[in-house]
Amino acid sequence: MIKRPSRSDELRPHPEGLAWPTEEWQHADLDPDTDTNTNTERLDELLDTAFDPDSGSPMHLSLATVVIRGGKIVAERYGATAGPDESLISWSMAKSVTQAMVGILVADGLLDIDAPAPVPEWADDERAAITIADLLSMTSGLRFNEDYVDDSVSHVIDMLFGAGQPDVAGFARSFPLDHEPGTEFNYSSGTTNIVAAICGDIISPDTAGEARADAVRAFMTERLFEPIGMSTADPRFDDAGTFIGSSFLYCTARDFARFGYLYLRDGVWDGQRIVPEGWVASARRPVELELGDENFWYGNQWWLWDDETGAFGCHGYEGQYIIVVPARDLVVVRLGKTSDDFAIERRQWLTDVITCFPELP
Repeated sequence: MIKRPSRSDELRPHPEGLAWPTEEWQHADLDPDTDTNTNTERLDELLDTAFDPDSGSPMHLSLATVVIRGGKIVAERYGATAGPDESLISWSMAKSVTQAMVGILVADGLLDIDAPAPVPEWADDERAAITIADLLSMTSGLRFNEDYVDDSVSHVIDMLFGAGQPDVAGFARSFPLDHEPGTEFNYSSGTTNIVAAICGDIISPDTAGEARADAVRAFMTERLFEPIGMSTADPRFDDAGTFIGSSFLYCTARDFARFGYLYLRDGVWDGQRIVPEGWVASARRPVELELGDENFWYGNQWWLWDDETGAFGCHGYEGQYIIVVPARDLVVVRLGKTSDDFAIERRQWLTDVITCFPELP
């Protein structure tokens, strides 16, 4: 039986009187004598474990962790090869940024996610039934093997580093249907790149290649990155001019935290609505299909945690995370290199960090 996440945490407003972190984050030191409801000792232990190469923990190759509580940085740690000004890769966290770009176009009246995806090569076959909503929720029915290890069977490796690299969306669009749209969940970086290409078609319909990349980059900067202070955001594009929205956005850990904070505040930043009302809620609405993972559900390009924390997050290969926890007014960013063989340990470490902070009334 499909079980929906039981928690429905309301998104809280930005604290009154606190400057928005558009230019810089304010810091708040956790004091064990005054922050008696926060397990500061345990938090320090967890961070020590994640950044000590001799700890024996699979988390020890952490590059950056930033914890935001109530709009302020309350914990921050970097590895030997990183720092607050170091841009790091997103991997699949970029999918959630692609979802934000879609939301902006929806708000502009330029995109209807319930309409068939505007893909010309699908017009005369069964793929014409695929909607943008199907693509966002990973239920398109398209064949795609998301294998990060075996390049002999991996469509994602071929798309990002092989034959599909010059035109990632064209590569993904070429696959046939294996299932009726909306009936099977299949996590696919290919479908996200199809969505990113559709966005590019709308933003700059008469361009291709570098000209299109420049236009989409300018759109993302003006409408998303600049308003929330993501000054280091560096989206990468293929030769066709498509944002590789499945995988390639670089920025600092603090800027990744800004993106999470935007969703913690329901898509509003300093009085300006960045994504339309209800867009964050749609990201948190679970796909009502079995995922094969008892710990998570999937929304629209965001992962939903099926546990007591009520968290939702951006997840990337080798343990890149932006975790948003409304009940604790918390954003946790963790960047590093931890094999997917230790997915359970990664999840436990993040849960332990989250639960160092009490739920708010």
